[in-house]
Amino acid sequence: MKKLLVIFVFFISLIINAQNNIYSKSYGKSENPAFIFIHGGPRGNATLFEGTTAQTLSEKGFYVIVYDRRGEGRSVDTTATFTFQESIKDLNALYQKYNLKKANIIAHSFGGLVGTLFTEQNPEKVQSLILAGALFSQQETYDHILKTSKQIAKEKSDSLMLSEIAETETLDKNSAEYRKKTYEIASHNNYFKMPNPTVESNQLRANYESSEFRKNNIRNDNAPILFYKNESRNNIDSKSILKKIRKQNIKLFAIYGKQDGIFSSKQLNDLRNIVSDKNFKLIDNCSHYPFVDQQQTFIDTIAKWLK
Repeated sequence: MKKLLVIFVFFISLIINAQNNIYSKSYGKSENPAFIFIHGGPRGNATLFEGTTAQTLSEKGFYVIVYDRRGEGRSVDTTATFTFQESIKDLNALYQKYNLKKANIIAHSFGGLVGTLFTEQNPEKVQSLILAGALFSQQETYDHILKTSKQIAKEKSDSLMLSEIAETETLDKNSAEYRKKTYEIASHNNYFKMPNPTVESNQLRANYESSEFRKNNIRNDNAPILFYKNESRNNIDSKSILKKIRKQNIKLFAIYGKQDGIFSSKQLNDLRNIVSDKNFKLIDNCSHYPFVDQQQTFIDTIAKWLK
């Protein structure tokens, strides 16, 4: 009996320690409607959203919770597997930590896949799923980046870039290297940057750069490698899942930048058709980070949708 008790205490301590590895923080009053922000990656963190938007969104009458996924950012864990199931398990633990029965989820970039799969498995826990510059058809995104980048390189007679694109196209499409090279090409063409930064967006970024959040912008370069090693669903199209979620009476919204270079018009139209016109917002002069590029429009849109 004593031996069983020791084993039980040991496993309980493992669970507690595992949960303590997850960085999270709440903003606003707990009695307000809850939001959980899921950041991009794998290799990302929530510092940009937390340092620019979490507090401001909470002042609109929401309880905003941010966290860094296991093994990413401030949630240091050398045993992390970086699988979707691990992320879903940790999200469920976050619900327990903050005593949430239901929450609204804001899912950004790669976080869109995590949020979508979590909602599929836990529909009773999700009030609404808001896709914010979120991935939903990965291969279409990669194809669009390479196709449009090739056009730009041809127009500029950039033989080096054309060679790099050609080399990338030969890589295994389900590999970390393919993803990495494709996004590097997108960054080279400024696909993640808003075309005409405003005074407000510049100030938000300047404040972030000089803050403690920027100092904690920790990136784990091994995260994508381990994700592709451990997760079989590493290149998915979640449109069918989103259609299923919509039929389950869960509110589904999408807010994207009109100049987000990683998405094609076809992709965005497909998503609009899934969520409906009234639940879709395309923001002009805005790229991959709508909560910074056009923060006021981003927050006002979400508040209008949910109130």
